[in-house]
Amino acid sequence: MPLCEVGQYQTGGDAIINRGIKIFYRTYGGGPVKVLMIIGLAATHDSWNPQIQGLVGSVKPNDEDDDRSSNETGTGIEVCAFDNRGVGRSSIPTKRSEYTTSIMAKDAIAVMEHLGWKKAHVFGHSMGGMIASKLAALFPDRIQSLALLNVTGGGYQCLPKLDRQTCSIAIRFLMAKTPAQRAAVDLDTHYTQEYLGEYVGIETRRAILYQEYVKAISASGMQSNHGFDGQINACWTHKLSQTDLEMIRKQGFLISFIHGRSDVIAQVSHARRLAQKLYPLAKMVELHGGHLVSHERTKEVNEALLELIRASESNISPHDWTNLSGKSTSIWSMSWISSSGSKSEGGITNGTLRSIMLYIFSIFVLLFEYIRKVPRRIRPVRVGTALTS
Repeated sequence: MPLCEVGQYQTGGDAIINRGIKIFYRTYGGGPVKVLMIIGLAATHDSWNPQIQGLVGSVKPNDEDDDRSSNETGTGIEVCAFDNRGVGRSSIPTKRSEYTTSIMAKDAIAVMEHLGWKKAHVFGHSMGGMIASKLAALFPDRIQSLALLNVTGGGYQCLPKLDRQTCSIAIRFLMAKTPAQRAAVDLDTHYTQEYLGEYVGIETRRAILYQEYVKAISASGMQSNHGFDGQINACWTHKLSQTDLEMIRKQGFLISFIHGRSDVIAQVSHARRLAQKLYPLAKMVELHGGHLVSHERTKEVNEALLELIRASESNISPHDWTNLSGKSTSIWSMSWISSSGSKSEGGITNGTLRSIMLYIFSIFVLLFEYIRKVPRRIRPVRVGTALTS
């Protein structure tokens, strides 16, 4: 089983703290172009399968491939995807303090060292995007390009989009006691209603995915409470400082922000602001999709990733790459404030007041969920290709 023992590739206190921590990884394809994929909260490496298939042409891992001669011509792409600490077949530390995006970025670098990779194109989804951006700040010389899918800046930006639909989803999540109830909530969280309503043959995507989700949630190999709580901690404590942003800008590699406009978990407005802070290195790619835009709009996402690799390999200048204006956007332009509400007597719109109330209610729901440690009642799944967050 391909494992990287993190502490062997670290020094000082990191080596001591991470002694015995192992990261399970898989590689696919072969060639001089290296791509490191970092997945999100509660998900395992195979959630990247639609992208691995698009980049390499196969999702069969190299350690299971008896004939790799066709991949070793030196003209292709080699991909590595791994399970973050706390999930899947990687180690599961018991302390929440052992889960931060900085620590997990160092796990990723250890995997690169283990593989002998000096540089890589680094792609991250959701929490994986937070880890990838922290990796880029801490080890900018190891990055050839950076793709951040459905990412936010962490902390309060982890709060979901605040409207009637997402409040309903939060309540249903808290009330879900069976795999069937949980699957129904997850579908509405991950995909747009239009996508779920499309027919594939005689069945809707919702019906097909629902069965897959129920099967995955019911399966063995569930994520532990320690792993889930730790990864939640990594998201809530994540922050890119001004120094981090300067380190990324100074290195000058190209960055692609890929985001579903209808994402109810990671709001696209947060990604836009972060992209603007990294002008002119960043390009914003917005697609009609939800949080799992990589599954919902696989073709478009794969094309954007290949475009990033090609542009980086051909040394395109940032100003030729970016599609941003370079003009700053207001930090107060929060997406949850209604622009169409009517005026109240005090000058505050009714829409704004309603948004504020929803905002407070959402915080209450999230705190209630976390304090009660819902994972002990609804154990989070070890996510396969159909599930991620």
